Amino acid sequence: MKARKMKLSAAERGELLKLLNVRFHKNPSRHKGVEWAKVEARLKKEPDKLWSLNEMEKTGGEPDVIAFDNKTKEYIFCDCSSETPKGRRSICYDHEALESRKEHKPANSAVQMAADMGIELLNEKQYHELQQLAKVDNKTSSWLKTPADIRKLGGAIFGDYRFGRVFIYHNGAESYYAARGFRGLLRV
Repeated sequence: MKARKMKLSAAERGELLKLLNVRFHKNPSRHKGVEWAKVEARLKKEPDKLWSLNEMEKTGGEPDVIAFDNKTKEYIFCDCSSETPKGRRSICYDHEALESRKEHKPANSAVQMAADMGIELLNEKQYHELQQLAKVDNKTSSWLKTPADIRKLGGAIFGDYRFGRVFIYHNGAESYYAARGFRGLLRV
């Protein structure tokens, strides 16, 4: 198996920072009180985080800063694409679910893809908070970090936005659909 390159070239870093800067300034309501210069300075010190943001971007997530955590002093980036990222759809919930399928296995799982990208799946609370910033997943749905007691019983949860409200549902963790992917979160 070929080892993945987990570093960006100087040109790739520059392009990504430029793109993130433009998105940041186009969407000020997502990050009130946050200064881009401070975010950029932090990103320049953490090339592994830039690589993860690039993976989020490459798969269609359109990551942007959505908060600053005063306790941990971290900037929080999240996939802000209007629909669940295209490059992360048609996947089941986790590796256990993937292995349980006898036929018609999806290419990957949400939990594994997130780990490979160095990001976290959104939990139910974070998904509701994202929906306060922008109504996302009007035509798609996103797997969410599932509580252990639900996962132990074979299920997993996902969310979407329909009929003017956020819905959180359940499904068998092994299921996958063309319109279901996952959204990620990255702390920098």
